[in-house]
Amino acid sequence: MARFIKATMRVAAWAAAIVLALFLLYQASIYARIWWWEDHNPASTSFMDARLDALRQKDAAAVLRHAWVPYARISMNLKLAVIAAEDTAFVDHEGFDWKGIEQAFEKNRKKGKVVSGGSTITQQLAKNLFLSGERSYVRKAQEAIITWMLEQRMDKARILEIYLNVVEWGNGVFGAEAAARHYYGISAAQLSAEQAARLAAMLPRPRYYDLNRGSTYLARRAQVIQARMRQVEAP
Repeated sequence: MARFIKATMRVAAWAAAIVLALFLLYQASIYARIWWWEDHNPASTSFMDARLDALRQKDAAAVLRHAWVPYARISMNLKLAVIAAEDTAFVDHEGFDWKGIEQAFEKNRKKGKVVSGGSTITQQLAKNLFLSGERSYVRKAQEAIITWMLEQRMDKARILEIYLNVVEWGNGVFGAEAAARHYYGISAAQLSAEQAARLAAMLPRPRYYDLNRGSTYLARRAQVIQARMRQVEAP
């Protein structure tokens, strides 16, 4: 019996070591890609790939609308609007807005369900680049690890540049340039404060607002964001 127990413990130890090694290898692969993306632009993201797969189930020839533009060619209005809408403490925190997380937790507790995530722009970028929309503690833990990696390797301007170039802004529409052309027929550099605020207001439900552009809530939310743009700063 003692031999059996020892043998079982050895097997368990080996299994744990293998699992740990695979986990570390996976984290290393993510870190390597983030390191590469410090000065190379990601061609796609996990969210973009998933959305393209969904579109191609209906139309095999479907393509995403996406064009990368450098940070300098994105309107300052859009940078300020997105920060005002998504993460007012973006330039100050190190990836996690603990006050925002606490407020989101309290809001969810009162509602009895998850209605707010308190995610920063860096956390959202981590999710878009590597993860899925699934809600689970495991996914949130992985998101936290990737968020830390992003903040370690990149400055705020680079994080915001990538986010603005890969975030979803409509049905098959990804990134600021494609969004500006899709909704206004102009480049991302030309977006006015009003246009930028409206695009930022769409981010929580981009596909819905793509189909419901006359939404009263969207218009009100855009006005609030435009007012807040004077109170935030962009890197």
